[in-house]
Amino acid sequence: MRDAKLVPTSDRARGRAFAGYALSLVTGLLVAGNAAAQMPAAIAAPDEATVVTLHAEGAQIYAGPNWEHIDGSAVTAKAVANAPGKSAGDIAWLKLSASAHRGRGVLSGVTTVQRVNTKGGALAGACETAGALQGAPYAADYVFLQKGG
Repeated sequence: MRDAKLVPTSDRARGRAFAGYALSLVTGLLVAGNAAAQMPAAIAAPDEATVVTLHAEGAQIYAGPNWEHIDGSAVTAKAVANAPGKSAGDIAWLKLSASAHRGRGVLSGVTTVQRVNTKGGALAGACETAGALQGAPYAADYVFLQKGG
């Protein structure tokens, strides 16, 4: 197993405490077969191979998704499909398409990111102040994929 830590690039680039996904990701590789067996068809990526799967626990901040690996590689992605979480309080499972890369390393060849196995993160009610950041505690697994090749 390999330990990895991802920090959203927008935190560093914009110097803000909470931007992008406020994630503290620390874990190793997960069993890809188990995740694939439970993957909803709407977010499946059958022609892509898993690069790494990482677990996240933090606050869902509701801004653009960016990930930076401890090796300096980074990927930015845009949501292209979703599937509902397992309960009303769980944020949706997502399929995201990579839109930009930086550096060389684990994330440099990533073409797709899946957010799966979500727990929590859904906001209840309306925001009280326009422009205010609101966070909702959550956990999820992120599967980073690349086209075979």
